Amino acid sequence: MSDYQAPLEDMNFVVNRLLDLPNFAAAIGNEDASEDLLQAVLSEADKLASQVWSPINFSGDQQGVKLTPEGVQPADGFKNAYQEYAQGGWSSLYFDEQYGGQGLPFSFSMPVAEMMNAANMSLGLCPMLTAGATEAIVAHGSEALKDIYLPKMISGEWTGTMNLTEPHAGTDLAVIKSTATPDGDHFRIKGQKIFITWGDHDMTDNIIHLVLAKLPDAPDGVKGISLFLVPKFLVNADGSLGERNDAYAINVEHKMGIHASPTCVMSYGDNEGAIGYLVGQPHQGLAAMFTMMNNERLVVGLQGVGLSDRAYQGAVEYARERVQCAAPGTRERGAIIHHPDVRRMLMTMRSLTEAGRAVAYATATQIDLSHKAKTPEARGLANKRVGLLTPIAKGWCTEASQEVTSLGVQIHGGMGFIEETGAAQHQRDARILTIYEGTTGIQALDLVGRKTLFDQGAAMADLVQQMRDDLAKHGHAVSQTQQHNMAEAINGLESCYQLLLEQAPDDVMFAGSVSYDLLMLSGYVCGAWQMVRSADLVASEDNQRFKTNKLATAAYYLDHILPRFEFHHRSIVAGSDSVMAIAADDM
Repeated sequence: MSDYQAPLEDMNFVVNRLLDLPNFAAAIGNEDASEDLLQAVLSEADKLASQVWSPINFSGDQQGVKLTPEGVQPADGFKNAYQEYAQGGWSSLYFDEQYGGQGLPFSFSMPVAEMMNAANMSLGLCPMLTAGATEAIVAHGSEALKDIYLPKMISGEWTGTMNLTEPHAGTDLAVIKSTATPDGDHFRIKGQKIFITWGDHDMTDNIIHLVLAKLPDAPDGVKGISLFLVPKFLVNADGSLGERNDAYAINVEHKMGIHASPTCVMSYGDNEGAIGYLVGQPHQGLAAMFTMMNNERLVVGLQGVGLSDRAYQGAVEYARERVQCAAPGTRERGAIIHHPDVRRMLMTMRSLTEAGRAVAYATATQIDLSHKAKTPEARGLANKRVGLLTPIAKGWCTEASQEVTSLGVQIHGGMGFIEETGAAQHQRDARILTIYEGTTGIQALDLVGRKTLFDQGAAMADLVQQMRDDLAKHGHAVSQTQQHNMAEAINGLESCYQLLLEQAPDDVMFAGSVSYDLLMLSGYVCGAWQMVRSADLVASEDNQRFKTNKLATAAYYLDHILPRFEFHHRSIVAGSDSVMAIAADDM
């Protein structure tokens, strides 16, 4: 089983060069966001990820979690590993200094999040959910709630959760049954939630649950949903912890992967009702929760990148050590890494991972710009780009992780099917990522609906034009054939979105039938866009080995991965007829 080492060279290159850190920092007015600081942050994060989190990844997977009368008991070593993370200030990187944050750009947290989730995704899910809950309170909580809860959550002393799903209500949140009854200055919450990640544990003194529920006068549908803050322990006026709230984990799910992450069934109000506090306005809970969910979607995409990189590292190490038949051109038995088909799989893993990293980090910089750019016009443009790129980054990067982690098992051969190598765990853990925070289908519908049809393709047209401009500026670093193929792919992306705009009004099934293919096509072209830019920008790097390998990886992506867009293009052109041809009862 391989140890995890963060790909620091590529992370630094993406942030410093590909995303142009000096000009980006100036654009958001953050003078602290320097290359030297980034390097220090990544170096220290790598130590925590590789020396503390990674060594308990496999043991945590094997041990799992346990529900006891006192609550959920995490796997051995997880409490100490989490506390080292919190005490190191890692949970406070990009939050406001007013509440104890460090005030760095959100994009600085991306490589850190990638490292932690690559090292130990089961544990990484805990601070990920806490950050999302914190963002929702920052955006929608009252000043009183902010003063009480934000300092502890930003410091990592308390963790947070997101409670949406109920046994009968998955994506369709309009039918949730949880209720919130007014009771003085608070509410009494009753109901049951399922699939609550890190819903209970003993790693911190308190857990802050954000819970969707309906008020007595709530209108029907999603417009009747409100959001409530429900602490595990009530907080006294002086900030100390008070009574245990009526909110308990009553079961932990037995899952395919992420065994060391407790996925809880949470019961609220089995006795007198769990005390909760309204976050935001009544009946506006779903909008408030989406503040949390949007950034979570990007980080889930990044989890796909992290697990892909971890699987790649393990596969490379095994391929270097595993001796089998003689490779072409040799007579002696040697390591399988010399065989062309193994090299094909490794290059597919490597190129998809590096392209996904670039797309995810680029999306994060747009989030920073949408909040901190100096003009309303710049913030508005970045906000549109965030909306367009987020479902692509989430959907495409997590779908790619399914392929990459599967290839990791394949390279190990029969040993990949044996748990001790760790390859199987990466594939099992990755499987949840296309489901979390909205399935790939939900991301695809978001992309074609709210992000394309709603604005008549304006945001996509802007992205397509930027790709063309960047190809003209950076394309000289790749071959003429690769430039031509990239131009064709951009044209194909544009024609498919135009076809969507033309066909969707007359064919109610068209958008849903082609949405997955549109998302995947967009992902492959966005990945190629970043690879073309990388090939040009890496030319000035001093590290000759890194430069040579980046150019080779970009070339492989453009030669062997980008042509996949043609498959998705043809499927989109085919439309909805054969998708919907068989009656539902005959399926």
